[in-house]
Amino acid sequence: MDIEKFRDDVYTITELLSSSLEEKDKPKLNFVRQKLIDLYKQNLVKINHSVLELICSSELISYGYNVDVEKSVSNILVCDLFGSKDDGTTIIEIETGFTPPEHALDTVDYYTARIISKIARYSQHCEKFCLATPIVNVLPIPSIFLIPPHVRTDDQITKIKNICDRFYKRPQIKFEEIQNARIHSVYLINTDKGFAKEIDPEAYLDLTKNLLKKSELEV
Repeated sequence: MDIEKFRDDVYTITELLSSSLEEKDKPKLNFVRQKLIDLYKQNLVKINHSVLELICSSELISYGYNVDVEKSVSNILVCDLFGSKDDGTTIIEIETGFTPPEHALDTVDYYTARIISKIARYSQHCEKFCLATPIVNVLPIPSIFLIPPHVRTDDQITKIKNICDRFYKRPQIKFEEIQNARIHSVYLINTDKGFAKEIDPEAYLDLTKNLLKKSELEV
């Protein structure tokens, strides 16, 4: 563990991000930075993910949110970012595309199941749920989450649930969680330039649809 290197890196990215924030909002980003430093000392976060969290935090702060990171939202769930302001709460979960070695032979299905499980589980704990990812990664978001919950069919929900059930058994994703889940935005993160661009999920699926279809990844 190199705490000095971690501290230098998060201070560098925070300084870059702060240049785009109003003076009154800079302490909010400094709070996130210090919490990440404290978590790193406990070996609970890594630098790559922390940089992504800081970039997304800055984006939320610029919209008037107070932001916390690595926040518990239930007895089993800890979200990456939790933003709050007068008109509601936002959760952002950051996905980098990493999959563990034990899923080397079913990487695509595992990653798809993880995306589904995050939308299903986290979206019930906030008014607005978002996924974020570096621009070098593609999120396999099932198109069912673009359909209003009340018109999702049992067959559509069961198809998605069957993917999750292969990987999530304790606890399983509930039918109702998928039926009611929603995603409001996708953030595309440019780590080199230090910014995140928010787009709606429909636009994101339009961008990725042809690529996923050609790769036979569309769900």
